[in-house]
Amino acid sequence: MAKVIVVTSGKGGVGKTTTSASIAAGLALRGFKTAVIDFDVGLRNLDLIMGCERRVVYDFVNVIQKEASLTQALIKDKHCDNLFILPASQTRDKEALTKEGVGRVIDELRNEMGFEYIICDSPAGIETGALMALYFADEAIVTTNPEVSSVRDSDRILGILQSKSRRAETGEEPVKEHLLVTRYSPERVEKGEMLSVDDICDLLRIPLIGVIPETKDVLSASNTGMPSIYMKDTVVSEAYQDVVARLLGENREMRFLQAEKKGFFQKLFGK
Repeated sequence: MAKVIVVTSGKGGVGKTTTSASIAAGLALRGFKTAVIDFDVGLRNLDLIMGCERRVVYDFVNVIQKEASLTQALIKDKHCDNLFILPASQTRDKEALTKEGVGRVIDELRNEMGFEYIICDSPAGIETGALMALYFADEAIVTTNPEVSSVRDSDRILGILQSKSRRAETGEEPVKEHLLVTRYSPERVEKGEMLSVDDICDLLRIPLIGVIPETKDVLSASNTGMPSIYMKDTVVSEAYQDVVARLLGENREMRFLQAEKKGFFQKLFGK
């Protein structure tokens, strides 16, 4: 049975699409047949992050409205045979996403096409696209930056997950929640410029699945059309590999929480 995982947040710009792409790619590299769906109708960024924007012919809304089949709309990733992307529409209204249509697409991915993981890349906030992305979720990765407004908005999303998901409506076991902290800088935390991971965990009270350090490598990956997890020998790749391992039930030590200790000459010369 395929597992549906939504990557969500209340605030924009926290790295949801970067996270969706890297987690989907990480699962696919582990041998799982994985689909990642862009729910941000009208904007569409996932195809850029995945480096397949020129190959988009049909999109998620075309499939929902039965103008194209899933086989026609799914785009195979360039780097991994197990990974497929379902892009959003740039020309349709968000109201084109309906529970019936989205549910039919997810059921087909799960039951007829044999996908093992379905990653839903949610737009920010609580509009139609975001509500549709989280409605069918079995698990949720709530993504937040270490700042008060981002954490507050994430708390709002947790309330919606607990009340408006399909699992909440039908009285099933609740959506399993995970906290992912992105753009984290221990040095800035020490200076009082950011909330600490402990502060965020105290405020949101859900299990921490990972910390993604603040690094220019994320931007470099996005600009080259490559999920960050593919960037070998970088801290961001290692951080996302840790998140994927924890999603699969493996024990990994939580890293990237402490500021790098500078030696005497580094302090002396400011390097």
